[in-house]
Amino acid sequence: MSAPRMQSRRATHRARSSPFVPRPRRPPNEPGPPARRPAGGFAGTAVLRPALPAALLLFLAVLLRSGAMDGLLNFLDFGAGVLALVSLSVTVLWGLAATDRMVLKSGHRLLAQAVHRGTGVAGLGFLGLHIWVKVTEGHTDATAAAVPFTDGARPGLIGLGTLAAYVFVAVAVTGAVRGAFTGITASRWWRGLHMSAYAAWGLALVHGLRAGRPAAGYALVGYAVCLVAVAVRLALRMRDSRRNTGELP
Repeated sequence: MSAPRMQSRRATHRARSSPFVPRPRRPPNEPGPPARRPAGGFAGTAVLRPALPAALLLFLAVLLRSGAMDGLLNFLDFGAGVLALVSLSVTVLWGLAATDRMVLKSGHRLLAQAVHRGTGVAGLGFLGLHIWVKVTEGHTDATAAAVPFTDGARPGLIGLGTLAAYVFVAVAVTGAVRGAFTGITASRWWRGLHMSAYAAWGLALVHGLRAGRPAAGYALVGYAVCLVAVAVRLALRMRDSRRNTGELP
């Protein structure tokens, strides 16, 4: 048997025994198989899109009709400010905890920073809701809420809350763009502004305890404990920072 014939038979045997046989290519102009649609198709999605806003409007109409919205506003009239103050207090405590290097490891500090940012966002949300409810209910006006110490009835206490709100917003914005503060001078400015949140928290405490209705006894005790804890932890942080670097944190 000649060599070319033997090579041809070997190639045929390899092609038959190989499980990976190339499929014939489809011409470029020939359309492929139709794509499978998910269960329900696009018809269900098209029906749900207008149904969701309609259901939301119906839910709001039922709330207004039943008087539940009035009860919600009455609750938020007092509860939104309390939630904002509690969230911001937790934010301050977790921010101090995130700087601890004696007890917490790097992974724990990252978790503390995440909780610090999350509670800060929640506190700003409750703060905006608190301001909106107070203006809507007529306890103050938009000018007094925007310009400090311009409220007709209680300019001092309302003005402290307005100042605290501005500082918290500034701290949150600069914290979100911390990467923009590069260099030694810019970093010191950022740290000084970030530490002003402690003073703003103190102003918010005075505003919350004195501007609204009298606080319950357990609330006073809780805020006092938070105040002492923040003061002690801040003093320890400043002492350790001076010992290590010779400057404020």
